[in-house]
Amino acid sequence: MPDLKIGRLMLGICQTNCYFVYPEGTGDVIFFDPADRGDYIYETLKEKGFHVKGILLTHGHFDHIWGVNKLRELSGAPVYACEAEKALCEDAALNVSAQAGRADTVIADRYLKDGESITIAGMTCRLIATPGHTAGSCCYYFEEAGILIAGDTLFQESVGRTDLPTGSMSDIVRSIKDRLFVLPDSVRVYPGHGDITTIGDEKKYNPFVQ
Repeated sequence: MPDLKIGRLMLGICQTNCYFVYPEGTGDVIFFDPADRGDYIYETLKEKGFHVKGILLTHGHFDHIWGVNKLRELSGAPVYACEAEKALCEDAALNVSAQAGRADTVIADRYLKDGESITIAGMTCRLIATPGHTAGSCCYYFEEAGILIAGDTLFQESVGRTDLPTGSMSDIVRSIKDRLFVLPDSVRVYPGHGDITTIGDEKKYNPFVQ
């Protein structure tokens, strides 16, 4: 697999990190969590010579999906999510978009199983189910590149909130310890909000999982 690069757009009322991963020297990208303004995402990437080939969701909260349907419409790219997140993606009350004033739902083109690998435009990642922030929260791991797209599971010295529908603090701590902290310390963690970190740093400094 070619060397992977990662870019970021910060969008929406919650300042969500929207990442796009692409092989060096090509224009094909996998886009993660289109938080809002799918038309803006599409046009911004198009201007830079990028083409969205897949849309991957770490979970279904409103601040990670408001741009999904428009980006799918414009790009033609399929949408993927964890199978345990189907109910939340497809329910405007569960995903909190109704309460946020803009009810929205997403029906993924394909729901993935825990541990399932997916290859899009020559890029391969593995879904790691990390329930806790929501029942179907997940992370995407590009093993060769040492990249983890973590959504709202693991933040720099923090974890995702668990007080919204299907959330559980005990589950998120267990997910981080059992599913993420087994990865190499050098893996770079790209969270849904805030700054980039590493698995090694979070093992040392994250007070929620000591």
